[in-house]
Amino acid sequence: MSKAPARGPRGASKRGGSIFGARRPDGRPTRAAAKKAADGQFRAPAKPRPAVNPKDEVRLETAKPLPSLPGKSAGVQSIPVRAAEEGMRLDRWFKERFPALAFGHLQKLCRTGQIRVDGARAKTATRLSAGMTVRVPPLKDESEGEGGVAKPAVRRPEIDDRDARELKAMTLHEDRDVLVLNKPFGLAVQGGSGMTRHVDGMLASLRDRDGQKPRLVHRIDKDTAGVLVVAKTRLAASELARAFRSRFARKVYWALVPGVPRVRQGRISTYLAKGEGDGPAGERMMVAEHGDDGASHALTYYAVVDHAGHKLSWLSLKPVTGRTHQLRAHCAHIGHPIVGDPKYFNVENWELPGGLQNRLHLLARRLVLPLPSGNVLDVSAPLPPHMAQSWSLLGFDASRYDPIVDAPED
Repeated sequence: MSKAPARGPRGASKRGGSIFGARRPDGRPTRAAAKKAADGQFRAPAKPRPAVNPKDEVRLETAKPLPSLPGKSAGVQSIPVRAAEEGMRLDRWFKERFPALAFGHLQKLCRTGQIRVDGARAKTATRLSAGMTVRVPPLKDESEGEGGVAKPAVRRPEIDDRDARELKAMTLHEDRDVLVLNKPFGLAVQGGSGMTRHVDGMLASLRDRDGQKPRLVHRIDKDTAGVLVVAKTRLAASELARAFRSRFARKVYWALVPGVPRVRQGRISTYLAKGEGDGPAGERMMVAEHGDDGASHALTYYAVVDHAGHKLSWLSLKPVTGRTHQLRAHCAHIGHPIVGDPKYFNVENWELPGGLQNRLHLLARRLVLPLPSGNVLDVSAPLPPHMAQSWSLLGFDASRYDPIVDAPED
């Protein structure tokens, strides 16, 4: 009786065999073992499959592919321009649609003709119209660096819910087209040197579902309080900006000035240009002559609403043009600069009456403006706290009739 050969590890014999049959010294299977494997006599044990819920299998089979994320690699796309994107530059359109695409790469795609608008080559400055079609080639993922290694993520500033709450508290009017704010004294409209907090930055907290934030359509100075209109859509921004440029907007400001103008209702018409030099003096607007370098015509109507003796007057102002610091420069030009104005107040030996704060007493009181919907916006802002205090001390009634409403519109 022959003995079975001694075995080593499980499944292998001393002759080098295995569950797949005998093998040659070089590791290849013998001819007999290969034949047996071909006949199906030796098979690798099947790995057990995990139990799968039949419902899960159906769900996986019918699942739709996820859409490509903006800025990620994708095939050629033909994207129509929406009505809200009317008049937008091509580079701005890509910035909003594909935020991860670098501007330099966009320029290269335009230069090589890979980006086309209605089938024609386009530049980054090309203006788009609603209904146009933009050909977008496959875009590389700008978040990847050399060799596919991910770049460090750019840290975006977190949106503070406090901004949204504060903007809500400032709101005088809101509809589908506009948001009208009562901007407080001391809050800048836009950022600048040393500005860390401003209305434009705060508007990021009001982005819609498409990531679009409300847009500024006009501005008022940091220390001027009152009505500020913000467009909620791109189309509204375009229409409102056109209304301001064409002077369809009617604006009324209130100011407190020293003295009483001799002419109680008048017209101030000058040319204004930026002052020479650096620093605060260089930022002032100076009365200029027609034809002077950088001079622009400025027109303002004014009326005295009330006055406290010969000491102070409440002026109502209607700017027809919209030059920088126009009202402040015009009031100083007629000898009645606005109380609390650090740039233009130039009355010698004048002392601020007790109880009044040394802050700019200028309010964007009222705005009448046609809206894209066809309605007319007519909104007024209340006196800011420091002006309300002055009005109370001087005995002025803020509900008094304002004679400036009868002033001409041009």
